[in-house]
Amino acid sequence: MKNHSSIEQPSVSETPLTQKIAFLDRATIPKHIQLPSPNFPHEWQEFATTKPEQVIQRLQHATIAIANKVILDADVLSQLPQLKMIAISATGTNNVDLAYCHQHKITVANIRGYATNSVPEHVIAMMFALKRNLMGYHQDIQAGVWQQKKQFCFFTHPISDIAGSTLGIIGNGGLGQAVAALAKALGMEVLYAEHKGKETCRDGYSVFNDVIAHADVISLHCPLSEQTHNLIGNDEFNRMKPNSILINAGRGGLVDEDALVSALKNGDIAGAGVDVFTQEPADMSNPLIANADLPNLILTPHVAWGSDSAIQTLANQLIDNMNAYVAGQPQNLV
Repeated sequence: MKNHSSIEQPSVSETPLTQKIAFLDRATIPKHIQLPSPNFPHEWQEFATTKPEQVIQRLQHATIAIANKVILDADVLSQLPQLKMIAISATGTNNVDLAYCHQHKITVANIRGYATNSVPEHVIAMMFALKRNLMGYHQDIQAGVWQQKKQFCFFTHPISDIAGSTLGIIGNGGLGQAVAALAKALGMEVLYAEHKGKETCRDGYSVFNDVIAHADVISLHCPLSEQTHNLIGNDEFNRMKPNSILINAGRGGLVDEDALVSALKNGDIAGAGVDVFTQEPADMSNPLIANADLPNLILTPHVAWGSDSAIQTLANQLIDNMNAYVAGQPQNLV
């Protein structure tokens, strides 16, 4: 969806004839994904990665900055008088000081709706792998268990059906709804959780704690904020069924990682699939990385969004956002 905004924008007459574009972290888009060429006169610079101390120098003459995770705060932006637009090559905007941009008439646009197939499919893939204990069986075969058992098959881990089970979704945006659609097609019941702590529910929602206690699978798709930080912790794991699984393809800070490891080891829950971490890249001290050999834990490096088709859609929309800005009809504004 192309959203327009009442935020005051620079007039077309203020737009330079030749835009100077600097992409600060091009490595966040794989090399085999093509970036279309903008349809306006421009000079293009791109950098695989950019360290904080390199940002000002690299954007000193830029009129348009492209960034995915590079921090563009007020201190940095105040030293970039030529900058007129920030094209965020992602949906999240927490790396940009939006208040400063609005105050100083810097247009900011983000990417929307590009991973509505990729993320849900990743969630469902993790769900199947965990409910059927594919990782555990793979590890057992590697360890020679099959030869020890001396028969045509062996059952060292429980195998659960998806059909007839209940999926609890926290976050009813586009991705949550897309996951729900796939789950219903598989024969699952779907529950949407109301905001944590609220006993009065909106139509179509159930009390948060009831969803946590009843669901066989819980999938997180809500934003990270002060209210949702460590949304799932010890209390929630104690409420969950011992045969339930948790999948987080939302934001790393939604889950207390130490509590999750404890829940897996203690049998409070049956498994977890994690695509996002409190710090990225996660180092070896991260409790999830340190316990990556657990048979009921699947880790992926923040790639749920990253099917080739999704990233190509992102790349196309990124350029469309810049084209629209230069044409005087900015879209996807934040």
